[in-house]
Amino acid sequence: MTAALEIATQDGLSLPKQIIIESHARCRYQGLKPYESSDYSAQALADFRLTLERNARLIAQASSVVEMLGKRVGDFGSMIVLTDGTGTILRTRCQSAFNTYAEKVALRPGVAWSESSKGTNAIGTALVLETDIYVHGDEHYIQSNHFLSCAASPIVDHSGNVIGVLDVSGDQRSFHPHTMMLVEMCARTIENNWFRDKFRQALQLHFHTQAELIGTAEEGTIAFDEDGRIMGTNRAGLHILGTSASALRVQGLRALFGLGFGELMDTLRLASFTPLKMHQPNGREIYVRVSWSGATISANFRSVPSAAAQPSPALPAPALARPGTPPAAKKAQLQLDDLDCGDVRVRAVTQKLRHVIDKDISILILGETGTGKELLANAVHQFSQRRERPFVAINCASIPEQLIESELFGYEEGAFTGAKRKGAAGKLLQANGGTLFLDEIGDMPLSLQARLLRVLQERKVVPLGGHQAMDIDVNLICATHRNLRELIDQRAFREDLYYRINGISVKLPSLRERTDLAALCQKILRVLAPTQALRIQPKLMEAFLRYSWPGNLRQLNNVLKTAAIMASDGAEITTAHLADDFHEELAALVALAPLPRETAGTPSFSSLTDPLQASSTPTAPASPMDNLEQVEIATIRRALDACGGNVSSASKLLNISRNTIYRKLKKQE
Repeated sequence: MTAALEIATQDGLSLPKQIIIESHARCRYQGLKPYESSDYSAQALADFRLTLERNARLIAQASSVVEMLGKRVGDFGSMIVLTDGTGTILRTRCQSAFNTYAEKVALRPGVAWSESSKGTNAIGTALVLETDIYVHGDEHYIQSNHFLSCAASPIVDHSGNVIGVLDVSGDQRSFHPHTMMLVEMCARTIENNWFRDKFRQALQLHFHTQAELIGTAEEGTIAFDEDGRIMGTNRAGLHILGTSASALRVQGLRALFGLGFGELMDTLRLASFTPLKMHQPNGREIYVRVSWSGATISANFRSVPSAAAQPSPALPAPALARPGTPPAAKKAQLQLDDLDCGDVRVRAVTQKLRHVIDKDISILILGETGTGKELLANAVHQFSQRRERPFVAINCASIPEQLIESELFGYEEGAFTGAKRKGAAGKLLQANGGTLFLDEIGDMPLSLQARLLRVLQERKVVPLGGHQAMDIDVNLICATHRNLRELIDQRAFREDLYYRINGISVKLPSLRERTDLAALCQKILRVLAPTQALRIQPKLMEAFLRYSWPGNLRQLNNVLKTAAIMASDGAEITTAHLADDFHEELAALVALAPLPRETAGTPSFSSLTDPLQASSTPTAPASPMDNLEQVEIATIRRALDACGGNVSSASKLLNISRNTIYRKLKKQE
């Protein structure tokens, strides 16, 4: 025992000093000698590979946090260390001369820094006590480690088990006292990353005594299964509630909030994006918010039909957002699994992307307008380790050519006439640390493509009118409905930029090509009207399946949004709930006849008749055709023939607009 610690054994000893003394006593009991070299041997390569495989999830959830922490303290004479639950070092980060000193004491991957191996040290002692700890200078038991100052925080999983340690070690002469606070915060962030990834398909309850801290690393989170049973709680949640994981499972929600699971979900259903103030049985105020992620809620949640009652596969049941909810907030809950409603091609796209997420590979999404390219990009962002960072989207086709450069790169004060007084950060800087989504990149001006390529290669951006380059770190996702190969041949798109953004390309099928339309419609209706048990009339669904959906998902969403507003709770959506213009387009396709508007009751598809039979001009019956568009055009031409070429008469006969006839005929030219 050092002299400093011997003096500290007098009355009035502080708790931290007492912890160090008790740790030294454990070291002596285990036979460690303070003046002898400790065991510096590392795991054999094969064993270490197994250790890395067992801890792959922890490494993945911690990598971005370690990188961020390294930029704050690791580049100034310290090393960031991540260990597993036994104290074996998994990863280190050090970009300073301290790495040489760390190597002398085997502060490197594969070496165990448990207390029984290295004596009193922040990593090993934090594992023994399962608490945050700071060990400075000669508080280390082994003399060769006295030059170190180390701050460590254990990483705890949803069941309260310690799965690793985050540590910052450095020279005691330059170690900053605020480092301990940073390490604690980063360890909690890793725990929350682990928790969200573990229960990304579960319903999660977020809470704190301060509303503004919900959504931060300090929020409490409880995950539930579909029957309302508690699956896990993060450490911050247990601290806020003043209980243990096992006690929480036994006590249940009623002891915490005075409500059962179903009652609590009913109360929170309309508060998905705004924390709701509640009172615990002891009178303490607590703010609570629920997030659905990919959860499927059973009949225990009274406001959402059970999965068994649904005609389509079980799907997420997101809560209805309050008016004025920002679009970005609504998209924040989207997950890759939400996009899979049964279509093989969509499933292949999501499975392919899972392999490249967080691998620093640019993604190029192809597909027609309205097929959901931005939805897919947002889902990739939510599945990635950058989910807590910004998702910034920019449509290259919607911004005037003269403004797109300032939108992307930002500008300094006075860069051009009309510039803001203090300048503005561009989309690239806004997305720093997160994901940048460049939609319709095929429409980007050729002159700007060269500068974008340089930024992507150098990972630096210089705002307009500026001179200082700023580092950026973005995950790049691009999308287009155009054929970039053809644009390259036309010299309208740079080939080098094409290969830079095309790390992997995927193509979303058009809606008319998908096989999951019925399930997709049910999902959209649940999102649009979660409290209404809406369903689509079978005959109308048959018409939907025959329709070409030129506007793809965007058009389908608008059609169902109108229908959901027009329909009453529990109603069957029929043609009476459709917008007039869409009704006209659908009429020409269904049974080769218009859909009648009946004066009483709901129009029935079985009552549809061939309008040409009512014409005085005899016509030959239509021959069967496999191509629905050909059937549609043939019907229009027959109607025109029957009306002597009069478009107005043919439009009345078919109950569609003249513009629809002109558009359909022009499409065939």
